[in-house]
Amino acid sequence: MKKELEYFTIDGEFGGNQDWFTNIVMNIGGCGAATACDSCIYFAKYMGMKELYPFDLDRMDKESYKKFSQIMKPYIRPRVGGVRKPEWYIEGLGKYIRDVNERCKADYQIEMEKFDGDIPEEEAEMLIRNQIDQGLPVPYLMLKHQNVEAYKDFIWHWFLVVGYETDAEGTWIDVATYGEKVRLNLKELWKTGYEEKGGIIIYDIK
Repeated sequence: MKKELEYFTIDGEFGGNQDWFTNIVMNIGGCGAATACDSCIYFAKYMGMKELYPFDLDRMDKESYKKFSQIMKPYIRPRVGGVRKPEWYIEGLGKYIRDVNERCKADYQIEMEKFDGDIPEEEAEMLIRNQIDQGLPVPYLMLKHQNVEAYKDFIWHWFLVVGYETDAEGTWIDVATYGEKVRLNLKELWKTGYEEKGGIIIYDIK
């Protein structure tokens, strides 16, 4: 079984890219804000919530994305240790949505629920598959992982799950990060080998 979300490109890259950020703080620690930006672009482009992205959806480019990241920065601000708690992401993106609603006289109702990385891998798989089946991306935070060589680009990092496939080897997820689509084995990714874990966030559109 395989399911992929329709997804956007920016100047030929798959979604946004933290490496574009010229602000040093955002370039190093802006992955949470970038994931929120990508989520808002997705909601604006594919779910009709156009005011969540304050630029031209038909002409997205790197410069507009960088400007958007600076708008998002105060809501999901990089800090010492990064945005290492899912509730910080929920609080920040929730405030951004409320401010957009107030400023634009909109009524976007997006609820968010966190599931920490200590839930069973089978439950995480079910949650991710259900979200993708509903046409919704899944913000994912991974902190540390014992397999540093395989997951060096995902350690202490937020990214967005945009698809899945189940085969004889298990469940694979497609994730958008650094302007690329990357395929990862969910079971291997989920079992980090550390007590300090990240988790996933589930969106609920009301």
